[in-house]
Amino acid sequence: NGTSVADLVRIAGSRWAIEEAFQAAKNECGLDQYEVRRYPGWYRHITLAMLAHAFLSVVAAQTTERGAAETTPPAPSASRWQRSADS
Repeated sequence: NGTSVADLVRIAGSRWAIEEAFQAAKNECGLDQYEVRRYPGWYRHITLAMLAHAFLSVVAAQTTERGAAETTPPAPSASRWQRSADS
């Protein structure tokens, strides 16, 4: 009864972020690809899938921080094995 509307909106927003993270983990890391037979195996699978998702999230954030440095195409190579523009 004593909860403000702002608190309810904040809580609903955090739930949405959690649902998005689980959906991304399902799509990218196979979170939903385990047929549950026993709890220990399920727990290991969930733990490893979420760890993989956390790793991928950190790598993506670091790549975004670097900016266009990662998307700039490499300079042309002077290798003799590549065809030259003249031939």
